[in-house]
Amino acid sequence: MMSAAKGVLGKLPVISPWKWALLLILLVLAYQVRTHHLDDRLYFWVTTSMHENEWENRSLWLPEYHVAVDAKPVLGVSDNLSGLTYDERRDQLWAVLNNPEELLAMSKDGEVLGRYPLSGFGDVEGVTYLGDDMLLLAEERKQALVVVPLPDKPGALFREDYQALTLGLDLGGNQGFEGVGYDRAGDRVFVVKEHSPRKLYEIRGLKSSLQGAFDLEIIDREDWIRHSVFATDLSSVHYDDRTGHLALLSDESKLLIELDREGQMVSFRSLIGGFAGLQDSVPQGEGMTFDDRGNLYLVSEPNLFYRFERHN
Repeated sequence: MMSAAKGVLGKLPVISPWKWALLLILLVLAYQVRTHHLDDRLYFWVTTSMHENEWENRSLWLPEYHVAVDAKPVLGVSDNLSGLTYDERRDQLWAVLNNPEELLAMSKDGEVLGRYPLSGFGDVEGVTYLGDDMLLLAEERKQALVVVPLPDKPGALFREDYQALTLGLDLGGNQGFEGVGYDRAGDRVFVVKEHSPRKLYEIRGLKSSLQGAFDLEIIDREDWIRHSVFATDLSSVHYDDRTGHLALLSDESKLLIELDREGQMVSFRSLIGGFAGLQDSVPQGEGMTFDDRGNLYLVSEPNLFYRFERHN
């Protein structure tokens, strides 16, 4: 029996070391392709390029954005720089820090203009400007949305003073709400959940409900994520008033994605070093917003600020 087995083994082909090395390289390449969705990126690059003439002048068209301020450290901030939004009334930005929680007023060049501690808040990751001198802050673990009037003097803002909407959907520790955006014309809040699973929620009627006309509707945009978003996580969302489109930011995939009004992908922009004029990859993109002239602003942990401009 032993001799028969040895005879069979002796007839098996011997694979040379270079073939094993080639096989290992192919396996590693296949893993990288799937992990970073390189096949999806190629597919969507081809499909979006085919429709460039159709969308270029009536969308954000992210491929035309190039960095103007690259990885500028925000002075006075050492870590945990998170959500970002644009306030057109003051022509400035608002950002949030997570742990310790703090609201920052910032210039469009990334300079800190004011600091407001957020007392009693927990795990604040997202912020969006609602208009009418109000901000909406997103608490990740609680999955709560807190409406905060803009501060008119220095000092702390206290959580118990403000109204909040808590959803508590798919609670899972530090995997809750990461970003928030707002459509003022339609009174729609868009909220993204980072992963496990990735989620995009649309909440209708928040502002009108605050004013007494209570009529909230929550829509799970799972089909938009499933069909159009090939990023592995979602860290921020922005609603663009000029186009009616959504922009989504992925930290892990280092990617910006644009969706139209029906949730179909229109364009995307890689945030890997070498693309968009970036010297190095954006390390951990956490928040982004656009101003009323179409400039893109992005913040990354630990304390980095970026500005992108569209070059036609």
